Amino acid sequence: MTELVLKVAASYLLGSILGSLVLGRLTGRGDLRTVGSHNPGSTNALRTYGKAFALGVVTIDVGKGWVATRIVPVVALPFAPASSEMREWLPAACGAAVMLGHAYPVWFGFRGGKAVASFIGSVLGLAPRLALPVLLAWGVVVVLTGFVGLASMTATVLLPIFVGLEGRASPRPLVAFAIFAAALVIFAHRANIARMRAGCEPRARRLWLFGRRAAS
Repeated sequence: MTELVLKVAASYLLGSILGSLVLGRLTGRGDLRTVGSHNPGSTNALRTYGKAFALGVVTIDVGKGWVATRIVPVVALPFAPASSEMREWLPAACGAAVMLGHAYPVWFGFRGGKAVASFIGSVLGLAPRLALPVLLAWGVVVVLTGFVGLASMTATVLLPIFVGLEGRASPRPLVAFAIFAAALVIFAHRANIARMRAGCEPRARRLWLFGRRAAS
């Protein structure tokens, strides 16, 4: 139990390192939460500071999800090793924790992002076979609608479905992670849902291929 608690805590702290805010301070651009959509994610980074900055943000935020699920669980501790059952749950628990840290970062006043990039990184670490269909679903929804938030929610909601389609081959920890991730991402996008219902959610102009373009 001690190993599980320590590694989950470490993953949460890792998740609390927001790529956009770290790069903003290093490059002198400041806090991304004060400009654009006020979200410290890659979409706001792209719209506000350009492709190179956004790529750096994505790399950090996806990377920490992968590290939390692939590296942290296997780091040997010199004391209180987890039982075999607990060890089975470690990667999924660390993936959930890194997403929670991104959404509610202790280093940045618990005002974080929507944990989508960390979700992708965690899926790459937990079940890389499912990362491609998740990313394809995200891309299709963005291209068809222009709503990045809707694409993110759709991708996370589809993960439990993809896991379920594997049947008994899917371990319980992965099922639990998929459900948690979908719930967290939907909750983080509650403002986007309200704006879509009100008809004032901005669209990604360059990716929306069908219908009349709206201001981004």
